[in-house]
Amino acid sequence: MSDTPKINLTLEPAEVAVPVPAEVILTTGAEVAPVEESIPKELDDSTLTEEEKAMVATFSKQIDLTNTNQVLQYGASAQKNISAFSDTTLGKMKTQDMGKVGESLTSLVNQLKGFDIENEKPKGISGWFKKSGNKMSQMMTKYETVEKNIDHIVDVLQDHQIQLMKDIAMLDQMYEVNLTYFKELTMYILAGKKRLEEALAKELPALQEQAKQSGKPEDAHRANDFSALCNRFDKKLHDLELTRTISIQMAPQIRMIQNNDSQMVEKIQSSLVNTIPLWKNQMVLALGIAHGQEALQSQRAVTNMTNELLRKNAETLKQGTVETAKEAERAIVDIETLRYTNEQLISTLDEVLQIQEDGRQKRRQAEQEIRQIEEQLRGKLLEFRS
Repeated sequence: MSDTPKINLTLEPAEVAVPVPAEVILTTGAEVAPVEESIPKELDDSTLTEEEKAMVATFSKQIDLTNTNQVLQYGASAQKNISAFSDTTLGKMKTQDMGKVGESLTSLVNQLKGFDIENEKPKGISGWFKKSGNKMSQMMTKYETVEKNIDHIVDVLQDHQIQLMKDIAMLDQMYEVNLTYFKELTMYILAGKKRLEEALAKELPALQEQAKQSGKPEDAHRANDFSALCNRFDKKLHDLELTRTISIQMAPQIRMIQNNDSQMVEKIQSSLVNTIPLWKNQMVLALGIAHGQEALQSQRAVTNMTNELLRKNAETLKQGTVETAKEAERAIVDIETLRYTNEQLISTLDEVLQIQEDGRQKRRQAEQEIRQIEEQLRGKLLEFRS
């Protein structure tokens, strides 16, 4: 990779500038590779190329264990690279706020759950038509509001997704950089061990033998100083091995962060391509079903009203027809009326006859009384004549 630093073994470490991966332009989804086995647990040169092995052999010969400053600064550049790289990695990780992604996904879920229209039973046919219209209007308004909010959340999630994919690609580069620093540190350690083994096997015994044979204090001091330098250099190599362990640990940590980012990208992708289109499809179906139910209820209401009108008209028609038939079958004068009239007529005739009979009797009585009156008057008149 162009951004991966080259291995450079040096005995004069300068200020270290850790290369930071450049901005990544994404063309396709960044795949997260598993943790590679290129970081062995055991320290050996099996992972080195022939050129790198030759570099280690050449560099080990340049190490001067009698140079105190060189011993103290041995591998410092690689250690600084690892330390600075760790700080850079940590800084990159701090800039990732996964909480915002979680909040966006939670907001999406809440918006989807919020689409709920209260269903009240209408009273009467006119109430149903009014309620049906209100319900459809509420559903459309709520759908448009939720859809607008979801579109905003989608834009936010897409921004998060792009940033996460850039981070994944960046972490791939950082992983390669870490591998380079790890190999460089390994080569320092291998070269140092090779030089230390040679010093302990040849130079130190030679100095000790010389001091033993000469008996001179300066030779003894020289052998002791060289032994102390070898011991100090061994501790330095141990420190480098600790730094190498940090680099080993850095690799799976980078991959774990990548996996977390990838899972979040997949979650966002699933929401964008599955959840939201599915929700919109279901809402379209729900609105279609609601329209169908509205038409069905309208037709049912019309049918019920038609049946009710037909029943009432049938009852009215029956009643009118029966009354008309009854009137049509009646005679001009009811027999009851004739019977009543005849009874009244007979009663009237009886009463008239009775009145006439009473009148005759009264007239006879009156005639008798008139005669009596006349006789009485005649008698009085005869009395006056005599």
